[in-house]
Amino acid sequence: MGIQPSYTGEPESLALPKRIGRLEELANNLWWSWHEDGRQVFRSLDYAQWRASNHNPVKQLREMSPEKLNSTAKDPAFLELYDSVIRQFDIDMRGEHAWFNWTYPEKQDMSTAYFSAEFAIHGSLPIYAGGLGVLAGDICKEASDLGVPLVAIGFMYPQGYFRQRVSADGWQQEVYAQLNFNEAPISSCPWPQGCGPFVSLQLGNRLLQLSVWQVRVGRVNMYLLDTDITENEPQDRVLSARLYTADPEERMRQLIVLGTGGVRVLRLLGINPSVWHANEDHTAFMMLERLREEMEKRASFQDAIEKVRASTIFTTHTPIPSGHNIFPVQLMDRYSANFWGSLGIGRDAFLKLGQYDGLEPGKFSMTAFALRLAGQANAVSRLHGQVTRKMWHVLWPERGEEKTPIIHITNGVHLPTWQAPEIKNLCGEYLGEAFLDKQDDAELWKCVSDIPDDRFWEVRQLLKTRLIRGIQDRAQQRWVEESVPAEQVPAMGTMLDPYALTIIFARRFAEYKRPHLILHDIDRLKKIITDPLRPVQIIFAGKSHPADIASKELLKGVYHVAMDRGFQGRIAFVEDYDMQLARDLVRGGDIWLNNPRRLQEACGTSGIKASMNGVINLSVRDGWWAEGYNGTNGWAIEGFKGGGPSEEDGSDAEALYHLLENKIIPLYYERDRQGVPHRWIELSKEAIKSIIPLFSACRMMKDYTEKMYCLPSQPPNSGHDGFKGTGNS
Repeated sequence: MGIQPSYTGEPESLALPKRIGRLEELANNLWWSWHEDGRQVFRSLDYAQWRASNHNPVKQLREMSPEKLNSTAKDPAFLELYDSVIRQFDIDMRGEHAWFNWTYPEKQDMSTAYFSAEFAIHGSLPIYAGGLGVLAGDICKEASDLGVPLVAIGFMYPQGYFRQRVSADGWQQEVYAQLNFNEAPISSCPWPQGCGPFVSLQLGNRLLQLSVWQVRVGRVNMYLLDTDITENEPQDRVLSARLYTADPEERMRQLIVLGTGGVRVLRLLGINPSVWHANEDHTAFMMLERLREEMEKRASFQDAIEKVRASTIFTTHTPIPSGHNIFPVQLMDRYSANFWGSLGIGRDAFLKLGQYDGLEPGKFSMTAFALRLAGQANAVSRLHGQVTRKMWHVLWPERGEEKTPIIHITNGVHLPTWQAPEIKNLCGEYLGEAFLDKQDDAELWKCVSDIPDDRFWEVRQLLKTRLIRGIQDRAQQRWVEESVPAEQVPAMGTMLDPYALTIIFARRFAEYKRPHLILHDIDRLKKIITDPLRPVQIIFAGKSHPADIASKELLKGVYHVAMDRGFQGRIAFVEDYDMQLARDLVRGGDIWLNNPRRLQEACGTSGIKASMNGVINLSVRDGWWAEGYNGTNGWAIEGFKGGGPSEEDGSDAEALYHLLENKIIPLYYERDRQGVPHRWIELSKEAIKSIIPLFSACRMMKDYTEKMYCLPSQPPNSGHDGFKGTGNS
């Protein structure tokens, strides 16, 4: 990466007509991204430029001519929409009627700092890789909607995650693009007088400077750390360039910057949270920095630990041991000696925070460290809670496994972001316009049954047609711009058919997610897919981690199948899975396929998003589906009876094919004379009714608030194996 200073102060202001001058404020608050009328303002402003900007209003406004802006400022129809949206925006920003304010009037001084390595709010700010970031973004949006006082800390990744291209031989290629800060919904941090513009921290043997960017997500302020400034050494300037570097030392430096730097930023801004919420072990150095603060107040090591615990929450998402950050103690020595050495803590006492019986000697576990310094901890689904308590019972050997102090709060997704406006409007007619305010009320959703089947089916077909046309547009653009070989074009989805039963497999490519499972018996699958009377098509999408060669081989295998003429163009791999494509896929498919190896999916929220739109889940009963499946809202793949991975694949593939051949395909093509599949629609409506109230971000954030944020100070989570009683030495 070429070293160019990214910190240029406040992005340039826009010159807008006074009458519509608040468009800049609206564009720079991502509130518009989950409010349909907010998006409609920018669509109506200039639809061609809205599309050309990839739905980025900051970029759109910068590229519009003064003549166009001036004429729009005199358009009565546009001004009526503009005024209406600004009124709603102001009401929401005041938050006077928000759930938190009237539920917890005595907690108005409470605040939560939410730390995450990535946040996915909208494609105009591409600082996310996948599900962890999407969850973090949904938490911020729902906190804004409910009025939960929350501030977010993360990284500004100027290169973000990579753009994906797949070559004619099926190999994933990573393309990195530099973010144009003048075209992103960000601003420089509004420092109090005498603070900023940089924050300093010690990184090993050198001093590092951080710049800070602010992102407004409704009422939630997000602060993003950036190391790419001229004051830093070249190797430090690239620390915040990309997500998830494979180099262990660079990775550790990133985590130190996120945790330590994030605490210091909040302190300088005068923000002193009452609750500190760490999203996964990437953020655990936040706890170490606060431990240092307490010890500088002359607290003993044990007292400092208990003080940090009393206000710390830790969420773990990883049921796979290899997914946790484990570093050599030599690296910990290099970057933590300034901590334990200057405060008089013995090295062994410090290292015990990240060690436990069974961990490889000479290693330090960031998850063990986080669990020991968190007063409360949670997994992200009921089944994941069981797996996590078993995995980390080693830290509490004196307790029974079921008493391991890790609860579960099942993930949810942000309904206004992921439900199609057409489905929302249809639900609004029968549930009432204010149904979003009661979205976690299961009784309310029973009214979905009252929607006429023909109207419901018309909307479902509209969403599928839109998905397929969008995929075909992507393929056409790629073919025109990059001279894709002709034999590769059908694999990109150009021959997809809106009439055919459409199965979606879209998620990060990884072996445990088994993207290859449905391809287990190629001849049998060809017979299923190419039936002339009851055709089926499969759309794959997802990225492999750049350093995961095994995952790339899986992707290559899927792509080769998509290029097989024997499938008649009915298998497609759609490149560059991002938030926009994800929205189209969860809205436009018929079946959402999810078949991870059992007990390896912590939650997996994409199927929830699909259900919100009436897309029916076909899934192994793992993650959220283990508690979401009720027998009438989708299908469970239940073939596995025991054995190793090959036996699991074989039995699950057989169960999957059996469901397709004998239940799913016949049901989909069972139509009345008008072509409406009434029994299929009954299942689709049941998915909406049963899943939205239980798996919305609204329910999730109320759970976090009631079970963790607003509880009285918790008793110290002490008594850890090999840990209690280690004080100053």
